[in-house]
Amino acid sequence: MDGMMTSPGTKRSESLFARARQVIPGGVNSPVRAFRSVGGTPFFTERADGPYLHTAEGKQLIDFVCTWGPAIHGHNAPEIRTALEEALPRGTSFGTPAPAEVEMAERLVRTVPSAEKVRLVNSGTEATMSCVRLARGFTGRDKIIKFAGCYHGHVDSLLISAGSGALTHGRPDSAGIPESFARETVVIDYNDSHAFREAFNANSGQIAAVILEPYPANVGLILPHAGYLRELRKLCDEAGALLIFDEVMTGFRVAPGGVQEAEGVQPDLTALGKIIGGGLPVGAFGGRADIMDHLAPEGPVYQAGTLSGNPLAMAAGNASLRLLEERPPYEKLAAFGRRVADAATEAAREKGIPLQVPHSGSMFSFFLSETPVTNHPQAVAADRDAFGRLFHHALANGVYLPPSPFETCFISAAHTESTIDQTCDVLRRGIRGL
Repeated sequence: MDGMMTSPGTKRSESLFARARQVIPGGVNSPVRAFRSVGGTPFFTERADGPYLHTAEGKQLIDFVCTWGPAIHGHNAPEIRTALEEALPRGTSFGTPAPAEVEMAERLVRTVPSAEKVRLVNSGTEATMSCVRLARGFTGRDKIIKFAGCYHGHVDSLLISAGSGALTHGRPDSAGIPESFARETVVIDYNDSHAFREAFNANSGQIAAVILEPYPANVGLILPHAGYLRELRKLCDEAGALLIFDEVMTGFRVAPGGVQEAEGVQPDLTALGKIIGGGLPVGAFGGRADIMDHLAPEGPVYQAGTLSGNPLAMAAGNASLRLLEERPPYEKLAAFGRRVADAATEAAREKGIPLQVPHSGSMFSFFLSETPVTNHPQAVAADRDAFGRLFHHALANGVYLPPSPFETCFISAAHTESTIDQTCDVLRRGIRGL
């Protein structure tokens, strides 16, 4: 297959990118799309179907980005498209309560273990921001503990030692965040129980909440040490702090109820997004009823949104979650994930290349590292240049991986035995050529 496909970043995409840079900062509306971490010009997508993206040059790519997680059913799923077609004649936005919002909220409460009540919002960033404000209002405390490399959207108090695009561009801390905000955020390394205890001891009685991606997936994919999440739960209880799980990525993906279902550890608040919108902009947060009742109009913590519970997003989201209930894809996705991980690690072993491929269900990532990666410093120490070469080999041969070593790959239910076989072959040859 080598040579079968040239890089999709050819003339039409280059022309579109040049036009975009004149009117959009950096030419993109989300930084990692710019390909800065791997080099080259980003390709533009004309359409997407099933497991494939079709570029502006008419080339077909097997997609393992899946719109950064939401497309668990693949692109342009017929059931989701039908739900949107049925909802569209009824209107695009109401500004009043609507039945589909209630259906979505009931579904989330039924499925997510920690959610007794939920509030629908418009993005994962809005969900995490609201969780933090609610935690501060509920506890009467100000400080937040977060983990280096965990990305919770572009919230001022959380965009400190963040992952995702902030890491990709070599600026873990964004300009424009006042020092006074940063002082309210305590940052520690994931999987370090000692540092966690010390953070509480040094800020006794001041910690409102601890927020984390229970499986960090914006610095590559990192998995917790055995018992680590349970220990966080215990220490939060002892300190009177709330535990917030950011399951924007992992919710409905590693299991219907997310990591909290898979690990049996229940947070106080959970942020959700991505899959619950079926590909449309969406977010939600939920948790214990006594905490959620602190939200306006019942409580003193204000949160609002003109398009929250948007009828089109609810139609797509309900269809997406209904599909997961009716045709659970989790066994198939996990099997595909293991096959990709096994193929890559076997090729690396044969070549004598250090490679770690952490995976959970339909999520996996690549670390060119001698030892398993368990925290942010180890992730950023991995060989980024080698990842860039693997990325471009895959892209030239019809496989689209995330254009950054600090992102996670996703598999969809639309991927087939054939697409997984093709991907494994491409990865084997790419790794052997490093």
